[in-house]
Amino acid sequence: MGDPLDSKTTVGPLVRDSQRQALAKQVEDARGKGGRILTGGQPIRREGFFYEPTIISNVNHEMEIVKEEVFGPAAPVIVVNSEEEAIREANDSEFGLGASIWTNNIERGIKLARQIESGIVSVNEMVKSDPRLPFGGIKKSGIGRELSEFGIREFVNIKSVVVKDITSKLLVE
Repeated sequence: MGDPLDSKTTVGPLVRDSQRQALAKQVEDARGKGGRILTGGQPIRREGFFYEPTIISNVNHEMEIVKEEVFGPAAPVIVVNSEEEAIREANDSEFGLGASIWTNNIERGIKLARQIESGIVSVNEMVKSDPRLPFGGIKKSGIGRELSEFGIREFVNIKSVVVKDITSKLLVE
């Protein structure tokens, strides 16, 4: 845990203190509603807005950490009994920024990824942006895309100019 510019760092700080406080509130809400903190669960007192990597079991849909987007190193764990149940759980959200599937069977991972309602689904990889690919969510997770040729279009305004000259020719630019 440390400086995100250092290649040895695997966990960096959150973007600002208010985000760290929001994460702490989600974790405490889960703990108060019966969630079991398996590891982490505390802000780290040091320069920067660090929070311990956290895993929470025994979570349910009444907890903020399940109902809201989580922007920090905290993972709520929901145990399911089948792939179908896993897909239902993953899609049972009003958000859809990113999802990650971990499997030894790549074909199965791709099949499952196609069923997930999310702007990006990574198989055997953490969710992260890549400048070669469009990045953005669906549902209530953002508007549009950034990065790649698709993303750049989100940052430009297309303008049409139509001119009729005195000879009645229509010129289109």
